[in-house]
Amino acid sequence: MKLHDLKPAPGSTKNRKRVGRGPGGTDKTAGRGHKGQLSRSGAGKGQFFGGGGSTLISRLPKRGFNHVGTSYEIVNLSDLERFEAGAVVDRAGFENAGLVRRRERGVKLLARGEVKVAVTLHVDAASEAAVRAVEAAGGSVVFPEPKPAHSVEYKPR
Repeated sequence: MKLHDLKPAPGSTKNRKRVGRGPGGTDKTAGRGHKGQLSRSGAGKGQFFGGGGSTLISRLPKRGFNHVGTSYEIVNLSDLERFEAGAVVDRAGFENAGLVRRRERGVKLLARGEVKVAVTLHVDAASEAAVRAVEAAGGSVVFPEPKPAHSVEYKPR
């Protein structure tokens, strides 16, 4: 026996069913029925389809601390060594020094490390210990002006 003599056993292989290719039971609608979502090509509901109801994540119980609040870019006291004494550092100064990147976030100063230079920092938030450390080194921390509270005036017609 040689390789070219090998054949599958009789009846073990058969041609696949070619639907939608003429008369013979699976013509016309090709076994998909008439109309409806599943009769269309490319149609289907996806693995997590829930019948148009609420999504799985919204049905699950929520527990714990889920506060979605303000996110800050963090600057530590030890990062301030790269600035000269007497420098005034604002958002642009932090970006140029490579300390902050995301523009949509504010800058927050934290008291990790030590500060030895007197600098004026314009930040959006800071810990009390960080403010005390900067002021002890002869610098200052400046916060932005608070936005006025939104008020609605009643105007009679």
